Amino acid sequence: MTVDGLLELGFTAAALPDGKRQLEGVYIGDLLSWVMGRASADYAWITIMSNINIIAVATLADTACIILAEGVTLPKDIIDTANSKGVNILGSELPAYEIACLLYESLKK
Repeated sequence: MTVDGLLELGFTAAALPDGKRQLEGVYIGDLLSWVMGRASADYAWITIMSNINIIAVATLADTACIILAEGVTLPKDIIDTANSKGVNILGSELPAYEIACLLYESLKK
């Protein structure tokens, strides 16, 4: 599944500069240093963090996208930075657990 494919599952795009990236798995975490060391490349990273540092962590971990859970939104400057750095960011009203379950079911098809 590609990041673009998440839109068909009801996710909303905040920044989608590279929607053709393939998703290989899911990682959930809010402690940025922990995510940086453990999230895998091409994984969707689910978080509620909304500061500029998520862009750097997603870049270092080479995640396919960031998914903001529970209706978290970002200010325009962070969205602009994500677009300029090639970081996909999507959002959902769902809690992280439900997002992970949805992605698990979609990825195993």
